[in-house]
Amino acid sequence: MDIQGILFTIAQCAPGFLLAIVVHEWSHGYVAKRFGDPTAENSGRLTLNPSVHIDPMGTIIFPLIGVLLGWAVFGWARPVPVDSRNFKNQRKAIFWVSFAGPLSNFILGTLSALLFAILSLYLPSDLGVYPLLLKMLNYSIFINFLLGGFNLIPLPPLDGSRMVAAFLKGETLRLYESIQNYTPMIFLAIIALSFMGISTIGKVLTPITLLGQKVTMLFLYILS
Repeated sequence: MDIQGILFTIAQCAPGFLLAIVVHEWSHGYVAKRFGDPTAENSGRLTLNPSVHIDPMGTIIFPLIGVLLGWAVFGWARPVPVDSRNFKNQRKAIFWVSFAGPLSNFILGTLSALLFAILSLYLPSDLGVYPLLLKMLNYSIFINFLLGGFNLIPLPPLDGSRMVAAFLKGETLRLYESIQNYTPMIFLAIIALSFMGISTIGKVLTPITLLGQKVTMLFLYILS
């Protein structure tokens, strides 16, 4: 990919990507505060300012590698701090704090789909920024549904695992949490299988990203 193509891809993906990961982390912090934990707010993380959520690897390096290799731009933000000791009802709070991140992505993806349909149907197609706006929104739909689905995977330390852990206790909980020690190896194995042409995690996430397309088509149908 040439420099112009790289810059165009960054311009197309950066707004939706940053909004997706920042709102994801903000949602964790906001719901934690509602359940009595002000840790995120006290640490200055309960904000939509992207600069305080940036993770050098997940927000800059990893997505840039994706751009250079022609992959889907994917990454993460720095997790907001949460102290579960501040929760009165820990199981309920942990479940909803964990679910808040993926849920926010599904909401953002749905709103992006609605805006995509509105602009597609009512914005003059001869407007100079028309193609870029639609590409930005199309990517926003994709990344939000992808992030929402990915984080629901019940593999520690992803959000889905904390949601499952909220229903476990005792030895069962300790055994489940110990899976986190093997998570890096599991992801390396998934990547290796992908290079060998064996789709694993893609079989889980593809239906989620297709759902984003179906939501977009539904809005186009309703508004047309």
